[in-house]
Amino acid sequence: MKFDKLVMVLLFFTLMACENRPNFSELCEQHTKICQEFQEDTWCKRERVAVGFANLANKNDANDSKKYQQLIAYEGYGKCMLHASKIEHIKLKVKKTIRTNNVLKAQAKIKAIALATQNSEHPDLLFFHWSRYLNEQSLNKFLALQGSELLEKPNRQINLASYYVKHDIKKTLNLLYHALELYPSDAAIDTEIFQSLASIFSHKKEHTQAYVWSKILYLYSPKDSNISHKILVNYFRSNNLNTEFLDRVAKKTLNNIIEGEFKAPHT
Repeated sequence: MKFDKLVMVLLFFTLMACENRPNFSELCEQHTKICQEFQEDTWCKRERVAVGFANLANKNDANDSKKYQQLIAYEGYGKCMLHASKIEHIKLKVKKTIRTNNVLKAQAKIKAIALATQNSEHPDLLFFHWSRYLNEQSLNKFLALQGSELLEKPNRQINLASYYVKHDIKKTLNLLYHALELYPSDAAIDTEIFQSLASIFSHKKEHTQAYVWSKILYLYSPKDSNISHKILVNYFRSNNLNTEFLDRVAKKTLNNIIEGEFKAPHT
């Protein structure tokens, strides 16, 4: 399960919502070095903005949390630009070179920040070093934090789940449910939770549960590439499901999640 892809988007909107902070144009005027790190391109603008504000935040108040945000922002930009670099320009071959250079710069910054934080005790950085570099010491420290307040955040419960999914399905389910319990009302929900729950129940051949979580994913994010109306129809037809009832369950469950009132079922 890959759970960090939404963090960069959430980082962008969180930063954009901050008060007493310049917009990106003002950032470029006030902090030229930050803004000019990458050669400008028509692609990956949102990701580049996220990198700029992550760097500004770390410059104003450097700490491990800010460094983690930098890593996620650089990853998001690097992945986007890597995709863009593979697009050929018939008339502007120089674009490919610019994009390739930007990818290399992003990768270099990730490597530098990762090296500087390899001994960090910050929960998000501990999991980062395990998930990216298979650092066993970081993993053991992260797992040792289970049950503490430090891990009582949705993304950290999700990270725990991504580790246990290969070892303990029941615990994985409980962690994903608890992540949903921790979201406040009207928060942006990581749709990987819905997708993972649907996948786990489908694998267990618990078709009603698989359908409910698939429907929740569709209701919450109908444009998600992992779900569609056709997929739902094929699933309930092949498993003879009572969709009228299950659709009501899905809608009610999603409303509870959005309102911050979700309670984990007994497993």
